[in-house]
Amino acid sequence: MQVLVLNCGSSSIKFQLFNMETAEVLSKGNVEKVGLEGSSIKLETNGDKVKLDYDVPDHTKGIEYILEMLVSDEYGPLKSYDEIDAVGHRVVHGGEQFSESVLINQEVIDTMEELSKLAPLHNPTNLKGIYAIQKLLPKVPQVGVFDTGFHQTMPDYAYMYGLPYEMYEKYDVRRYGFHGTSHRYVYERACEALGVKKEEKKVITCHLGNGASVTAIDGGKSVDTSMGLTPVEGLIMGTRCGDLDLGALTYIMEKENMGVDDVNHLINKESGMYGITGVSSDMREIREAAAQGNKRAELALKMYDYRVKKYIGAYTAAMGGVDIIVLTGGVGENDYETREGCLSGLEYLGVQFDSQKNYGLKAKDFDGQLIVTKDDSKVTGIVIPTNEELVIARDTQEIVNNG
Repeated sequence: MQVLVLNCGSSSIKFQLFNMETAEVLSKGNVEKVGLEGSSIKLETNGDKVKLDYDVPDHTKGIEYILEMLVSDEYGPLKSYDEIDAVGHRVVHGGEQFSESVLINQEVIDTMEELSKLAPLHNPTNLKGIYAIQKLLPKVPQVGVFDTGFHQTMPDYAYMYGLPYEMYEKYDVRRYGFHGTSHRYVYERACEALGVKKEEKKVITCHLGNGASVTAIDGGKSVDTSMGLTPVEGLIMGTRCGDLDLGALTYIMEKENMGVDDVNHLINKESGMYGITGVSSDMREIREAAAQGNKRAELALKMYDYRVKKYIGAYTAAMGGVDIIVLTGGVGENDYETREGCLSGLEYLGVQFDSQKNYGLKAKDFDGQLIVTKDDSKVTGIVIPTNEELVIARDTQEIVNNG
């Protein structure tokens, strides 16, 4: 089976084509600046990379270009569209309705449309990819894989907010969590790499990228996670503020005479590492600024590490212990200083951090895993490169085969 995975953002479309017999990526790429000037397609097939400038007015046209590239004589690994057996879509918000990945039909689409109220920045663009495939490949089955699905095992006392209960009954206001496919993949991969039974371990997974979240996994189930109703809550992120006193927010709204749209932009686009430093949301650029003596950059890095460490401690307490801590995402996989900042000083939890291992290797040099704790550490700290697209492809294959 060959599965096309699509991840549609507001102005981008990421894609990967998998041969599921070998889990090989036949082709992957990204359509950038959809609906904007300067749009283009980046494609990688068999190690060959190419960037082509195209006018991409909307997601349907962008996906049409992707399909044309996949069957082109020059760039394509396929001979015809008939070789695409299924399409899997990343969908950000599944609410309480979708605890697992599902075969997409009209009823599912109607429910996803309704859930757009919970994720107005994400679900509508995810749906655009589904509509495009319906138009371009009407006979090909489609599967929705939800960021929130893995976290639907959280108990009510973990996902409820301290608001009037009517807010939950009327508007579904509760913690949902995100990055579910990433947390699920690295948790399973870490247990496999360490040769342990995943159902018997208490694991904390830290997805550290421009968006970031921490999840507590006990006996194979997500029991708490740092993101909430939206992806704003929790850790300090690239441009998102993370945990915040809501009283501070209403105070700022009054002082700055800000409306809802203004505040939404503030907490999503102008805050986090970018807002603190005034330099960048990119950890590499922030580290460079800190090395040059930028005090705000130094402060932001300390805040970032501290927030991750707090969540590790909190989730260890919530689960009554921890056996494995997993770091993943662009920052977790590549920034050794962040890894040390988050995992050092946790000896009281049984974490014996090993600076030499951490500094000496990168995850890609270690067969997809990098242990960053000492051999006699009670708790194992391990770096696992995430692969959300492979999770989507596997779910798609399983659901289509069993459908």
